[in-house]
Amino acid sequence: MELVEEMGEKRVVVDKAYIYEEDKPLTVCKTSLFYTGDGFAAYDCHGDIIFRVDSYGPDTRDNDEFVLMDVAGKCLLTVKRKRPTLHQRWEGFLGERSDGQKPIFSVRRSSIIGRCTMEVEVYDGTGEEYTIDGDFSQRSCLIYDTNKRTVAEIKRKVDASTNVMLGRDVFTLEIKPGFDGAFVMGLVLVLDQINGDDPVEIGDEQVHPFVED
Repeated sequence: MELVEEMGEKRVVVDKAYIYEEDKPLTVCKTSLFYTGDGFAAYDCHGDIIFRVDSYGPDTRDNDEFVLMDVAGKCLLTVKRKRPTLHQRWEGFLGERSDGQKPIFSVRRSSIIGRCTMEVEVYDGTGEEYTIDGDFSQRSCLIYDTNKRTVAEIKRKVDASTNVMLGRDVFTLEIKPGFDGAFVMGLVLVLDQINGDDPVEIGDEQVHPFVED
């Protein structure tokens, strides 16, 4: 597959501040290991927090609405499940969602049964669509555009110092140049809600996964 940098353009959906000139690997970590769909923190290779999603305990999932924030707590994006829907459709709203606000994108399963791809539609007049292919429960996904160019990848995290693969509560999100990292992180929140029901693996040892050697 071609990479998004070959497009020669920048794709802003949520915030241009999170578009990078080079591949941007983030380490995404669940901030609670006890409830599926709980909070996340995304770190860069220096250990600095880029994105966070606060955890609200076991009842969070019933709210069907989650807020992506920057390190200072500014609301960047709200994702909300649309009901009723057979395809588990979720919608994304810029900033903190208000009543009557129109979504900027939607995500839905391509089929109502079995494992399937996810279809992403952006509502900005360009008709741009994306496909999420793979198995998020195993932390193995590619996100690509209509021309099959990869814009982001989700994969298992390997500790650089021990060469040991970490549990699924910690994984790598690699954002390709020219693509909106805040948008991609919003897609991760949706994937966790749709496909995140499998139990996470928790290793016997605590390893700080954020800073690369």
